[in-house]
Amino acid sequence: MKEIRDAKIVDYLIYVNLFDDLKPKELEEVSGFLRLIEFEKGEMLFRESAKGEFACFIVEGELQVLKGEAGSEVEIATLNRGRSIGEMSVIDRFPRSASVRSVTNGKLIVLHKDQFEALLEEHPRIGVRLLLRIARLMSLNLRKTSALLAEVLPVAE
Repeated sequence: MKEIRDAKIVDYLIYVNLFDDLKPKELEEVSGFLRLIEFEKGEMLFRESAKGEFACFIVEGELQVLKGEAGSEVEIATLNRGRSIGEMSVIDRFPRSASVRSVTNGKLIVLHKDQFEALLEEHPRIGVRLLLRIARLMSLNLRKTSALLAEVLPVAE
């Protein structure tokens, strides 16, 4: 992954649902806490069990979410523009729950845990709104996972 330093990040925020309800001035403020990076096809962005320190928001490209040991991973999802990955890492300090590999070249907006904490301190109203959106996103993901689990579990007699 390589940071794109001269990019105007606020122009990319329109692709990310998490920032939908922010006003233009708020988007400008938030953009100062974010980084834009590019990745290449086949690049491993992070591995399961690694320390999670940032969340990613896809603005271009496609990513695979993988579970399991290297070499025997199982794809559990494919994500594209507008989706997020690793959002739990800005909330907790637990290791990554899955690996992520790029399917194509692309770009990500990255929110580091330290930057999110700084945003919460400097702009608490914006930070709380983003925190609520992250919580809703995590709740939706948990509901989807629960539904999938219910499909594969045997029915109790």
